[in-house]
Amino acid sequence: MRIVLDKAWPGVIDACEKALRAVRPNNNVFRAKRQGCFVVSSTSKHWPCLFPQHGPGKKHDRPIILEPWQQAIVDAHPWEFIRGLIHSDGCRITNWTTRMIAGERKRYEYPRYFFTNVSADIRGLYTDTLDRLGIEWTQSARNGNAFNISIARKASVALMDTHVGPKY
Repeated sequence: MRIVLDKAWPGVIDACEKALRAVRPNNNVFRAKRQGCFVVSSTSKHWPCLFPQHGPGKKHDRPIILEPWQQAIVDAHPWEFIRGLIHSDGCRITNWTTRMIAGERKRYEYPRYFFTNVSADIRGLYTDTLDRLGIEWTQSARNGNAFNISIARKASVALMDTHVGPKY
């Protein structure tokens, strides 16, 4: 198992290393510094048992379907699942727009979460979990391909802030 992580997020790197140690406590976990990133790795012939979706080729070209035991873990820990997806393929930003108020154009800013993934299956796992948590979301397309999920409603962003929080 090799996970390449941006060096800008040391807390995410630490959390990744901690997770690998928790899942396979008898295995060594290694952290190697590379240009602009860290590689966190651990060897075991049992990793494919834990990730049966792994396979050759691009993940968006093959089915990504959780096994029942994996879905049970997501159901028991939905916020951790969402946090992991946001920290890997998402972000929280401050979006802005302008509005005319009393004849004067004013800038309006609001927080928003984005999650982007080419795999329709992974987006579906994300949005199904958001639905179960009561998070309102929308999906947008680029060049006719829908792969960007946005959370911008105030109540939903507040829930995300409470349970996901910023990358660190």
